[in-house]
Amino acid sequence: MVLMCFFLAAVLHGDMDDNPIFDTLWMAGLFTSVVAVLPQFWLISQSGGQASALTSHYIAAMALSQCLGGCFVWMAFEHLTCEPYMGDFQHAKYAIVGAHILHGVILCDFAWTYVRSLAKQGIYGTINFSTDGCFV
Repeated sequence: MVLMCFFLAAVLHGDMDDNPIFDTLWMAGLFTSVVAVLPQFWLISQSGGQASALTSHYIAAMALSQCLGGCFVWMAFEHLTCEPYMGDFQHAKYAIVGAHILHGVILCDFAWTYVRSLAKQGIYGTINFSTDGCFV
């Protein structure tokens, strides 16, 4: 998955600072952050749908980070540019927004179960995804 992220970043990178290497590395970091939660979710599903409080808080912090990053990208959408491959289509804009949307969709069920568990058990409670949500 990491190699695919770097490949997509090399193909879809933008012109944020007019340096293809750093633009590609930034885009690869964005794509990698989207798939970085998948192993964590796999481990949670292997443990019977139970996640400790610290693991849940870590994933929630990553989700909040991506939400804030998505807000920034939404406001800076008009300033994102790239060398278009076809006509005037700015593919980097849609790749960046698409990555944020995909990450939001991946984390949506987790966020719902996380907030419900916080309301029921407090900040130190273990989240059980097999009974609280549809994650597993």
